[in-house]
Amino acid sequence: MQSLPGTKSCFVCGRHNPIGLNLRFETDGIRVQTRFVPSPTHVGFRNTVHGGLIATLLDEVMVWACGVRTKRFAYCAEMTVRYAHPLQPGREVLAVGELANNRRNKLFEARGELRDPAGLVLATAVGKYLPVKQGDWVQIAEDFEPGLEPILWGDSENRP
Repeated sequence: MQSLPGTKSCFVCGRHNPIGLNLRFETDGIRVQTRFVPSPTHVGFRNTVHGGLIATLLDEVMVWACGVRTKRFAYCAEMTVRYAHPLQPGREVLAVGELANNRRNKLFEARGELRDPAGLVLATAVGKYLPVKQGDWVQIAEDFEPGLEPILWGDSENRP
């Protein structure tokens, strides 16, 4: 697995976001994954991690999966999450995302899942993502840590 760089400000992967999750992502070139241990501050109902935080985690692995596979980052246009089992704080989970379909670089469809260490699926998601426009990408790219270039662009025409 290859480590992916983070950003400076993102709530999920931002290295300098003081209230963020500060997660690290890795990829095998097809799937993107991260491990997460929620804290008691991440609850909605007592002793249950807030569903919005689970959705955020799944969105992030799907966005990264789109970027890794298509060499372009994208915005979430639509996402459906199915919650199968509650997640308690302090319980490590693995979030995995992958690109399911690339519709002519105009729309990306991705899927993600959240599993506990025993393999129990806690939540799944599917999402539709719209690629960031070239003009907008230059400003967004400034927030990323060094090291993104070979992962996302290589010799691609998508380079900002």
